[in-house]
Order: sequence, then C-alpha cells, then structure tokens
Amino acid sequence: MKEDLYFSEEHKMLRDMVREFAQNEVKPLAQKLDETGEFPHESVNKMAKLGLMGIPWEEKYGGTGMDTLALVIAIEELGKVCCSTAATLMAHTSLGTAPIVIFGTEEQKEKYLPGLASGEKIGAFGLTEPNAGSDAGNTQTRAVLDGDHYTVNGEKAFCTNAGVSSVLIFTAVIVKKGKENGISAFVVKSDTEGISFNPPEKKMGWCASDTRSIFFKDMRIPKSAILGNPKKGFKQFLQTLTSGRITIGALSIGTAQGAFNRALAYSQEREAFGKSINRFQGVSFKLSDMATQIEASRHLVYHAAWKKDQGLPVIREASMAKLFSSETAMKVTTEAIQVFGGYGYIKEYDVERFFRDAKILEIGEGTSEIQRMVIARQILKSSQPV
Repeated sequence: MKEDLYFSEEHKMLRDMVREFAQNEVKPLAQKLDETGEFPHESVNKMAKLGLMGIPWEEKYGGTGMDTLALVIAIEELGKVCCSTAATLMAHTSLGTAPIVIFGTEEQKEKYLPGLASGEKIGAFGLTEPNAGSDAGNTQTRAVLDGDHYTVNGEKAFCTNAGVSSVLIFTAVIVKKGKENGISAFVVKSDTEGISFNPPEKKMGWCASDTRSIFFKDMRIPKSAILGNPKKGFKQFLQTLTSGRITIGALSIGTAQGAFNRALAYSQEREAFGKSINRFQGVSFKLSDMATQIEASRHLVYHAAWKKDQGLPVIREASMAKLFSSETAMKVTTEAIQVFGGYGYIKEYDVERFFRDAKILEIGEGTSEIQRMVIARQILKSSQPV
C-alpha cells in the first residue's frame, strides 16, 4: 500500500513507535494473558505513558492532538500481536471518551477528559442490553426525572472495560411525568452509588479484555450528567457507533495481518515432499487471497478515517470498512489455521488465538447484517452512484 496517500511523517513515526512497543512489550505477554484472562494492566500503563490513550484529543485536555488515522494506525499495530490490548485502547478511546469530546459541555470535558486522555483513567460505554442488541432502540434502562436528578434503573451487557473503568457513559430512556422522552446518553463516575458489576464474562476470544454486565439500582444522578442534547440522544450514540466502526475496522486489519504474518512465515519454514509448502499452488493461492483481502480492507479503513478527519460524511464508508475488514479477519484467520494444518489447532501457535479473537469483530459495533442494512440505506437514498 502506498502510505504517502494517507500518512504524514508524524503518522509514520507513530506507527514505528507503536510497532516497536507492540513487538517488545505487548507480544511477549499476549499468550499468557489469553490463557489467564488477566487484564493487561502493565501494557495499558505503558501505553498511557506513551500518550496512546488520548491520541485524537486536543493537547489542552491531555491528548496528543493527532487524528483518527493516527488512532487507526495504533490499534492496527497492537492488533497484530494482542487483540485484547488493542480492544482495550479502541473501546476506551472511541466509546468511553469520544462521546464526551463530541457532545460534552465544557464543564464535562474539563471534569473527565484530562484523566481519560492521559490514560490515568479508563472509559467504558454501556449500550447493549439483554433485550437490546442490534435493536438498540429497544433500550429498557430508565432514567426517571425527579426534580434536579434522574433515578436510573436497568442493566447493560457486554460492556468492554467496565470493570476497570473510572468513567462510564451509558444510554437510557428518559422518563418525565410518567412519559418516555426518547433515549439519551449520560456520563458518570463508575463508582457512583447504585452501580454494580458482574464478574468478567468468560469469552471465546479477547480473553484479556474486561467485558461485564452493569446494573443500575436506584442510582441518583444530577441533570448535569446528561451528555449532549437530550432531544438528539439516539442520533448521538449512533454517531458514536459510526466512528467506532472505523476503529474496529483497524482492529480487524491488525488481527488479519497478525495471522497472515505467522502463516506466511510458517509456509516458508514447513516442508512437504521436499519443498516449502508455499511452493504448492494450494498454499500460495491462499496466501495471495489473504494478502489481497487485507490490502483492500486497509484501503477501506484508512479512507474512512481520512474522510472523518476531513469532516466529511462517513456513515457509508465506516460501515463498508467495518463489514469488509471484519469478514476478512474471519476468513484470513481461518485460512491461516489451514496453512498451519494440525499445528494451527494447537494453542502453542498464535493463529488459533487470532481465529478466536476474530469472530467478535463481525458482531461488535453492529453485526455484519446491520452493516449491510446501513450500507443499503445509504446507497439507496443517494442520487449519486456508489
């Protein structure tokens, strides 16, 4: 890929720095963290010191003042070695911090952003519920207005970073005088009275990423906790998801590239019938398809990030990037195991971990089916050809 299409010298420097950090600091821990399910505290603390926890945010709030493309680069490089660590950064930035940056009042920004952007605190975002996954409009959590406060009751499921977070953004239906007034987002400290957490979920992949259910029991929060315009709450969190689809696309590229790199190296080392297995057409064609799909994914994701940084509409591009790259990750990790043969099924080899980590990419931030719905709406309502 011709990097000059997208990368500035600053982007290249960031990539090289994160790549070195990922290889030297994150990769040695990845296998053990996957086995134990332990949260990567050590790596996250080091990422904070490197400024990676606030890449796209203004320096006055403690960020590094870069852009979405820079965040994409960092997530991709981390994803090549440890999807759990990359997912932690992704969720913290795109979901646990971005809504405050985009929709928060100046008071909210000053209160929460310095800690989040510096990595001193970790952010989480609660959207999904037991009965509200793809159908986010079916949110059951209720925030009942009572004078100058809201009383919140409900539950959130599959919340990334929840158990290690200091700041929590969540959605709830506002109820005034017994009538529902739409869905809005709120921001609170994670130790607010009335919040409780389940133990971490035992997952197929992303095993070292903290994923839990959150419960709200008669939690009283001030009206000032509401995030953005309450009349536009639903559209606001959809906008959050749109940006998140670009970053999960980046993680998909990293996941696919990590598996491909290992399959390529193995194909050069492994011999059968007197020659390296990559000299057999059956294997070389797999490698060709894998490389092509990764390259196409990278262009889609980088283009979506570039458009977002230019302030251009990006709903269609973000969904296309997320759809194609996540499905590519699943295909590439599957084929990587095939290249390894029986060894690919053994935990000693990383490709089975990448395979398990890849599946959630087709589900989180909107399933592949939802992405196709979004893309269809966008191309059908436009009078311009795709």
